[in-house]
Amino acid sequence: MFPRIQSINALEILDSRGNPTVRVNLRLDDGTVATASVPSGASTGENEAVELRDGDKKRYGGKGVLQAVANVNDIVAPALIGQDPRRQAQIDQLMIELDGTENKAKLGANAILGVSQAVARAAAQASGIPLYAYLGGSGAVHIPVPQMNVLNGGKHADSGMDFQEFMIFPLGAPSFAEALRYGAETFHALKKILSERGYATSVGDEGGFAPQVKSNDEACELIVAAIEAAGYRPGKDIAIALDLAASSFYENGKYRLTRSGQGDKSAAEMTALLRQWVEKYPIVSIEDGLAENDWEGFREHTAALGGKIQIVGDDNLVTNTKFIARAIEEKSCNAALIKLNQIGTVTETVAAIHLCRKAGWGYVISHRSGETEDSFMADFAVAMGGGQIKTGSACRSERIAKYNRLLEIERELGKAAVFGR
Repeated sequence: MFPRIQSINALEILDSRGNPTVRVNLRLDDGTVATASVPSGASTGENEAVELRDGDKKRYGGKGVLQAVANVNDIVAPALIGQDPRRQAQIDQLMIELDGTENKAKLGANAILGVSQAVARAAAQASGIPLYAYLGGSGAVHIPVPQMNVLNGGKHADSGMDFQEFMIFPLGAPSFAEALRYGAETFHALKKILSERGYATSVGDEGGFAPQVKSNDEACELIVAAIEAAGYRPGKDIAIALDLAASSFYENGKYRLTRSGQGDKSAAEMTALLRQWVEKYPIVSIEDGLAENDWEGFREHTAALGGKIQIVGDDNLVTNTKFIARAIEEKSCNAALIKLNQIGTVTETVAAIHLCRKAGWGYVISHRSGETEDSFMADFAVAMGGGQIKTGSACRSERIAKYNRLLEIERELGKAAVFGR
């Protein structure tokens, strides 16, 4: 008989920004112990599942998660004792029903996801197989290409950039280990260039540098220079991926590029600007190029650029099959960012990915700006075979933990490993 869930308890811990988050410890009756920690985002879509916070200003400025912890210990745990951890879909559905809201506002997505991930990890451990193989089966051999954040702007850093993430995308590498090397060498080349030009080399939430550059264009120019300085070919060995997080600078129907002094722009003008960038720089992927509710703008955006590059929806899709289905129908994107904590369970995240696959879309497994050392998403990316992962820069241990786990998986798979998007 397969071991059953014996106990579940949660704990308030800190994430990479020093804010509280939830850790769940789950024990099976054969002694197997599994742990899962939940990340937290700064740039969030308005339709994301609710991250439950206490609101008590006397503790952590209101960001405590003691209620979410109590919900795990007092409501979820008693309902799951004795369950077979292999029944992931049924367990996730039971938690959704215990919550009873459309957006997990009662128990909190942070409470539910912690349990969901711990259940999957416990089942994998009790089965004696790696998490990626448990979730993805024998075909889970695809190691993703990393989108590595090297320049931070927007809500992630106090820098001179309106746009949130400028990433290097080592598409030309023959393996993940080499892709990571390409990225790390370019990261260090960029640091040297920034220092030589008198810019600060402090880093933002996701490990990218946060210099007070003169314009958004200069950020791209710095990255191209760093790629070349590291000995690689822009667009061949290493391309550029962007996350504009446009909702963060959208106001009263205009995209306000105030940090860079580029003024106010309409959706059409933003698309025209990005078209110029795609022609000028080796950009192959743009995420959240427009605001989350600008569906008409996104349709025109994708029609104009989607034949050349990957148009990724994040804040407008929030890993939710309802919004992904709408975007597929309206041709508003051609790829989705996938974040486990946006929707709140492993099962619902898998469903979102299946919908992307059915539509022929790309999908990028992603971290959050407030991360933990938990490497669940690395195994999950391999299990889902998406070919792309976004988990930060070549520094900060909460980011490197995911990269190091992917190195382990690639070595474990050996010649069976397939790298590339």
